[in-house]
Amino acid sequence: MDLTYTDEEEMFRARLRDWLGVVLPGLGPKPSPDDWPGRRAYDTAWQRMLYDAGYADVHWDASPTQRLIFLQETERAGAPYVGANFVGLLHAGPTIAAEGTAEQRRRWLPPVLRGDEIWCQGFSEPDAGSDLASLRTKAVRDGDSYIVTGSKIWTSHAEVADWCELLVRTDPGAPKHRGISWLAMPMDAPGITVRPLRTLAGSTEFAEMFLDEVRVPVENRVGAENDGWRVTMVTLSFERGTAFVGEVVACRRTLGELAATARENGRWDDTVLRRRLGRLNAEFAALWRLTQWNVSESQKTGGVPGVGGSVFKLRYSHARQELYDTAAEVLGPDAADLSQEWTLDRLSSLSYTIAAGTSQIQRNIVAERILGLPKGR
Repeated sequence: MDLTYTDEEEMFRARLRDWLGVVLPGLGPKPSPDDWPGRRAYDTAWQRMLYDAGYADVHWDASPTQRLIFLQETERAGAPYVGANFVGLLHAGPTIAAEGTAEQRRRWLPPVLRGDEIWCQGFSEPDAGSDLASLRTKAVRDGDSYIVTGSKIWTSHAEVADWCELLVRTDPGAPKHRGISWLAMPMDAPGITVRPLRTLAGSTEFAEMFLDEVRVPVENRVGAENDGWRVTMVTLSFERGTAFVGEVVACRRTLGELAATARENGRWDDTVLRRRLGRLNAEFAALWRLTQWNVSESQKTGGVPGVGGSVFKLRYSHARQELYDTAAEVLGPDAADLSQEWTLDRLSSLSYTIAAGTSQIQRNIVAERILGLPKGR
């Protein structure tokens, strides 16, 4: 893989940097973390600005190098990330682009890119987290609709979503991996109840979702009936392989800020701490190279990331926790202040070894699909 930039790519960087310099000063402050309607409006307005400027589809249709340049420059400039739009833009949208029909792509992809519609993720259940294939939410065919009954948990951004990427069991008699279907469920359908869940950091971006005989049109199924586990693996490959790309850039910036803070408050004199910061710098530099490789390799498989995403996700989630543990050491008592972004990031980092498949699951994938080891019993 050639990691150098062409003249055309450097021109893309320059145009993007100039555009960001013009639009970001007028964007205004972010809404309060508890103001979900405000956060949705803020995030979708930014997505619309990207769309109007021709940058909205960079996550899907740009070259791997252009995508990485986009993430580098937007993070460097302090631009908003995808926010409430992350499921649609980074998970559901790419899955529909890869697996959906032409009509499904026409229906759902443009509103995601314009920021008109928000998606949430209805995968996990109270008894089906790491073992996702054990899900029990059922969908019974009734003419041109499925009648869906069950519950989901950790449903990201259900409180502001228009659509849900939903996993359901359509054949309860089949082996657990073979009786699942992937549906696009409208969140305004009768029978849906959403209850926010408050996280350790005090935010409510997750929710419980209860489904009581919710009707979902059969035409909203992505992929064949009972082929949803394969489609789900496509979704999860995006979540593990490319959805965290921007966060690696952010962590590298955070590491630089952390080193500067250590110099200012005297912690830089601690040789053990300097060694930790140096090792983390090497860690995130290596993760960035792995990111470049994964994004480049995904172009060879129609844009779908491969199992290299599990290698990345496994190491990244632990490195992020180490980064914010180190931040707590540098900041001292300030690290316990919930009004500080450092503190909120440290608390949220605890979830990264669980989100998008636990570290134990990622180790199994690496062992079986990369190293060729036998499956555990």
